[in-house]
Amino acid sequence: MTRSLCHIVGAADAGARLDALMAERGLYPSRSAAARAIEEGAVFVNGANVAKKHAVAAGDTVVYEAPEEAAPRALEGEPIDLDIRFEDEHLLVLSKQVGLVCHPSVDHYDGTLVNALVHHCGAANLCNVQGEDDRLGIVHRLDRDTSGLMLAAKTDEAGYALMEDIRARAVDRRYLALVHGVIPHDTGMVDAPIARAEKERTRMAVRDVPSARDAVTTFRVLERFEHGPRDDGYTLIDCKLFTGRTHQIRVHMEYAKHPLAGEPVYRSRAPKDPTADLGLERQFLHSFQLAFTHPATGEELSFADNLPADLQAALDSLADRSRGRTEAGREVFELLRDAPHPRL
Repeated sequence: MTRSLCHIVGAADAGARLDALMAERGLYPSRSAAARAIEEGAVFVNGANVAKKHAVAAGDTVVYEAPEEAAPRALEGEPIDLDIRFEDEHLLVLSKQVGLVCHPSVDHYDGTLVNALVHHCGAANLCNVQGEDDRLGIVHRLDRDTSGLMLAAKTDEAGYALMEDIRARAVDRRYLALVHGVIPHDTGMVDAPIARAEKERTRMAVRDVPSARDAVTTFRVLERFEHGPRDDGYTLIDCKLFTGRTHQIRVHMEYAKHPLAGEPVYRSRAPKDPTADLGLERQFLHSFQLAFTHPATGEELSFADNLPADLQAALDSLADRSRGRTEAGREVFELLRDAPHPRL
């Protein structure tokens, strides 16, 4: 027997496509599944059948047939190579390779970092502080095409402590980013709330809406590069996260009119010249430094990770256009001089 369920559209979702809303709010497992249900007449907005692209309004009543529940898939370990920099019985630090998704999703259930961790540690030896089997070991995330250092927890005690330290801004997470344009000042801060984009619900954006969450990014200029007309060059920056919102650095730097080189999504302010991305096939963003207090021993731990080959090649291509490194730049490159290069 089919069950009918009801959803009231909130103000934050006003203007969203119906199929996108249903996927985003978890009414259906995916946008394509929602679209099929709408096309089959199983979804009503204010009592009427509408198109999947229908824009909903705040207060709309969406009545839909509950999707059939698929049998849950068992999470399996997979022998995926991990570049582990530190490991004990409580946690591990690794350098995540490009292309590795952190955890399974409806459309990407295999080949993730969680699958690799389950294979390496065993599911019983990973924290489950988020209460979901497909998040085992995860205390924070990196985007699929962002590389570099990240933490994973083995015990729930370590997981809770690390997540609390991240919320309290006690974990130092720094990223190297190459952005379009020459930034004239040596330091900066972007303090702007982030929410789902109004029309493209898979994107994030700086928005002043009730659903937006506070987001703060600071940065230091490390090196500036000439390219083309005045101020059309590049700037290498060291970004520090004070919050951990989805795509935060990428969204904030686009908002600051300095999108990342190679950025595939947040590039509305990027140069139109296709050579301006320096041959990059992903955003120039790398988690190069991670420092935290070990939750069990109290030891202060700090790790550095050099640039992977693709980002280093892009940076090397600008060497003859450098205006010179700043004091912060000399400090960071001194740190990286003895840091290991990513193995994967």
